[in-house]
Amino acid sequence: MKSYASWIVFFAVLAAIVGGMIWYASKPGQYDQFATCIKDSGATFYGAFWCPHCQEQKALFGKSAAKLPYVECSTPDGQGQTEICKQKNVESYPTWEFKTAGRKTGTFALAELSTFTGCPLVKNK
Repeated sequence: MKSYASWIVFFAVLAAIVGGMIWYASKPGQYDQFATCIKDSGATFYGAFWCPHCQEQKALFGKSAAKLPYVECSTPDGQGQTEICKQKNVESYPTWEFKTAGRKTGTFALAELSTFTGCPLVKNK
């Protein structure tokens, strides 16, 4: 009987954890509106999964990084470059292309990205 009760507690705790994860995943990111505006502005963020500066740029957005206009330039083995990035002559990461500010390379503060895109830097409520 003691084993049965342990299993019930185990599954109750597991259900609470999974429920919390689902709830958290469904919440919008802190900068969803800003990231969406960047995408809508016509900007493009070229990067590579192995690039620490690209990871740093994404980290500034938190969960909202998923809404950025990101293009992966690395082949899965990390040894080559995708065709689109070759065609665009992307030579270093991160590389950003902006409609009005042109091409810029590096990790940028959110305020700088706001200036380059004309997007207001607002946090979701």
